[in-house]
Amino acid sequence: MIKLVNKRARKDWRLLVLICLLLAVCLLSAGCGSTDAAAEESVAAESTGSDEYIDSASIDDEDSADYDKYDNAESDVSYDADSQQDEYLTDPVPEGKPEPVEWQDVTVDNSKSYKCTMYIECSTILDNMDDFNEDKMSVLPSNGVIYAKKTVTFYEGESVFDVLLRECKNNGIHMEYEMSPMYNTNYIEGIHNLYEFDCGELSGWMYCVNGWYPNYGCSRYQLEDGDVIEWHYTCDLGRDLGQYWIE
Repeated sequence: MIKLVNKRARKDWRLLVLICLLLAVCLLSAGCGSTDAAAEESVAAESTGSDEYIDSASIDDEDSADYDKYDNAESDVSYDADSQQDEYLTDPVPEGKPEPVEWQDVTVDNSKSYKCTMYIECSTILDNMDDFNEDKMSVLPSNGVIYAKKTVTFYEGESVFDVLLRECKNNGIHMEYEMSPMYNTNYIEGIHNLYEFDCGELSGWMYCVNGWYPNYGCSRYQLEDGDVIEWHYTCDLGRDLGQYWIE
């Protein structure tokens, strides 16, 4: 009887071991299957994913990829290192004319004061009344003069923009401007409620110093003692002011 029991026990034990081995094999196979499936899904996601970037090395037929949308993509700033422009897209300054000065690098010294002359006018509008915004008739000066020529004080390190802003505030003249990081300058949108495009699609404000129209913004023009600043409204992108360098 004891030998029979021992024999059955050994048989049952062997059966149990066999069952455990079979279960282990099944679990291992299932795990491998899941890994393979995940790997296949990962490959599929990489080849047909939603990202716009296309890795050309993973494409068998290059004709199936649309590369034009990358080649023709426009950047916020177009800077050509061979164009001789500076980092703010300024063309070379004519010989003998002041180079632009970055306003963020300048410290104004209020203990050193100088004199300059400023003038603001919009007489070109009077010659282009057919294009002028009729809603602005009430703010258009009859002689085109908004700020008569006047000698004013400025301080060492100040720019054309600094003087314009202060004089407009001190004389109750409306002015609106916006910083343009691309050109590192404040852009003058309107003076005396006369804005860009109020007299045609090529109209707006331009400035000159000592008779020269700089090819950079007013925040980057650092004044010197005795400078003469003029602000003119143009109706033809400066051509009606004798300026053609913009073209």
